[in-house]
Amino acid sequence: MNIPSLAALKKELSYLEEKELINLLLDLSKFTRDNKAFLYFKLNEKDQPSLFVDTVKEELDELFQKANTTSFYLSKKSAQTIRRKLNKALKFNKNKEDQLELLLYFCEQLQKYGYLKYQHPILQSLFLRQVEKIQKSIAALHEDLQFDYSMRLDEILGK
Repeated sequence: MNIPSLAALKKELSYLEEKELINLLLDLSKFTRDNKAFLYFKLNEKDQPSLFVDTVKEELDELFQKANTTSFYLSKKSAQTIRRKLNKALKFNKNKEDQLELLLYFCEQLQKYGYLKYQHPILQSLFLRQVEKIQKSIAALHEDLQFDYSMRLDEILGK
């Protein structure tokens, strides 16, 4: 099956009536939880701009609290699982400030819950990759925001 391009889909969607579009969106939201979450955030982001960040932080908190950190192996697996969930959530929102906020929060939680105490190379690498993402995101922001987020990053890195 040959999947059409995004432009072709956009053209076809422009021909549909409002009721057909609503039904199509509802059908699409039934396929996966991700589609439903994306639709929910897009519908509510104008009324509650921090809804996405707050919801993802709550999910991350739950995952960090449930994670097993008794050994470096289990810590590594838990951290990788949480990072995958974070990366999936970051795809829902294109706002760079929100993404940066969540990346900083993830790194703070890694430190808070003691993932970095094992000095395991994979955990250190995971942490450093997130720090690199944060640094790239900070560089793309306005100067005032750069300063604020740089201060938070310095606190995480212990500078």
